[in-house]
Amino acid sequence: MTKPWTPDSWRARPIKQAPDYPDAGAVEAVERTLRNYPPLVFAGEARRLKALLADVADGKAFLLQGGDCAESFAEFHPNNIRDTFRVLLQMAVVLTFGAACPVVKVGRLAGQFAKPRSSEVEVRDGVTLPAYRGDIINGAEFTAEARRPDPQRMIQAFSQSAATLNLLRAFAQGGYADLHRVHAWNQGFVANSPQGEQYQELADRLSETLDFMAACGLTSETTREIRETDFFTSHEALLLPYEQAMTRIDSTSGDWYDCSAHLLWIGDRTRQLDGAHVEFLRGVKNPVGMKCGPSLDPADLLRLIDRLNPANEAGRLTLVSRMGADKVEAKLPALIRAVEREGRKVVWCCDPMHGNTVTSSTGYKTRSFDRILAEVKGFFAVHAAEGSYAGGVHFEMTGQDVTECIGGAQAITETGLADRYHTVCDPRLNASQALELSFLIADALKKERRSQQLRQASAAE
Repeated sequence: MTKPWTPDSWRARPIKQAPDYPDAGAVEAVERTLRNYPPLVFAGEARRLKALLADVADGKAFLLQGGDCAESFAEFHPNNIRDTFRVLLQMAVVLTFGAACPVVKVGRLAGQFAKPRSSEVEVRDGVTLPAYRGDIINGAEFTAEARRPDPQRMIQAFSQSAATLNLLRAFAQGGYADLHRVHAWNQGFVANSPQGEQYQELADRLSETLDFMAACGLTSETTREIRETDFFTSHEALLLPYEQAMTRIDSTSGDWYDCSAHLLWIGDRTRQLDGAHVEFLRGVKNPVGMKCGPSLDPADLLRLIDRLNPANEAGRLTLVSRMGADKVEAKLPALIRAVEREGRKVVWCCDPMHGNTVTSSTGYKTRSFDRILAEVKGFFAVHAAEGSYAGGVHFEMTGQDVTECIGGAQAITETGLADRYHTVCDPRLNASQALELSFLIADALKKERRSQQLRQASAAE
């Protein structure tokens, strides 16, 4: 029998990827402070996202999740938030046309500050220091002082998340997301690219459709869906002292919700069945995600699903495949078959970023656009072969004109990475590359929709 859950029951479980704070009393003081702060998101918003994800699980919607690898204190600026939000809106429009179904928009924003690391330490020129774990824990500068975990950073992360959420809500509900602005979203360097031209053509078609709808009486003033959009936030629930401090009882349902984000996920390195991260997330009522890497065994996956979603509730659990381009078609089918065989209700989503990271000949950590695309194609191909629904994509991307991933229509080369390589952690797709991928995925969704229609027609005969 599973023991009763409490917000702190994770503390009795083994934990991985946890920082070694030098002063436990200082951590406890920060936790007490955070417990008195207002929630960043509300339980009703999390329930709304869960309902939308239930539609994705049923094949009636598509999940678009994207944003920064790791948010930065230094690069915190409203223009950066706006530009990432804008690209996600563009991608959603493209995917909506391709899938002919609603697109659920979830950002890796307003809380994505902690990152798991493959090594506890970093070595440079013979000097060994603790690894950088994200701005909520320590600093990226390679000094002993910066790399010392500081619990006060949790307070700064909360404040930046609150400001980011305030701006995102204003963009989503204050008119910026109005579909009549679809042309205005095509910014700067993207507008002058092949993807910008393709998007411009789609925007023209959408404008014609909106003109027709207006003639029928459906305008921004009469129809909320034209004027506003639902936009949700997510991050990896890695730093559990922060997550526990942000966990509150919902006054309407009496359930516990982690009010730091609408959706929280468990990483591939912290998904141990008896571990602290699984223990914590099994008890909150938010929709949750779990990364599924090539080492995951089908039997273990089913045990994890039962632990995280024992009621088999549609929309509760999103499984995020992150296999790598060369492993997705070999490793993913067995997981899908196990889930389908046991009748588990999940959202299947593809993260084509983390399994395709390499170090370039020039010393930069990077990802190849072609391998990212290959994993997405493999993900869709596997689901088509298994008769299951490829329900979403999960990208590390930014609205900025960075040069961190090689390839794409921009033809960024290894030598070109140095031009605008700004990430302090993992490489991100820039706005042009993200939009290019969305068009390619939209084509795949169109083909899948046509195939589904043919199957339904054949079954009806």
